Amino acid sequence: MIVVFDAKCLLCSRWVKFILKYDRRGVLRFASIQGEAGQALLTEAGLRVDQLQTLLLVDGKRSWQHTAAILRVLHALGWPWRAAWLGWLVPAPIRDAAYRLVARNRYALFGRSETCLIPPADYSKRFLD
Repeated sequence: MIVVFDAKCLLCSRWVKFILKYDRRGVLRFASIQGEAGQALLTEAGLRVDQLQTLLLVDGKRSWQHTAAILRVLHALGWPWRAAWLGWLVPAPIRDAAYRLVARNRYALFGRSETCLIPPADYSKRFLD
């Protein structure tokens, strides 16, 4: 599974660091929207890079966005994070509306870096570009 994220977004970068910390099996890989691999995955999913306000999770030919991507990532991390599947009980329009509100304001709320996240050396093989 590949997580496509905004490497200049500090919230997104923290999310990636969280995944790296708790993905003990190493099943998740990463591609930034600023890189070639990330842009190709976004294009395949029918998304535009400019003004992107979603996290994308790609697993083979399937992909998920917004809260569906987050819940699937948490499930992949195993216990106790797998318990987040209870989030599926909240209707998608409500979950995703909250997600989009945070995503639209992520730079103002959490900050933005002018440089992309540089993966720690021991995790660099999990980053596509």
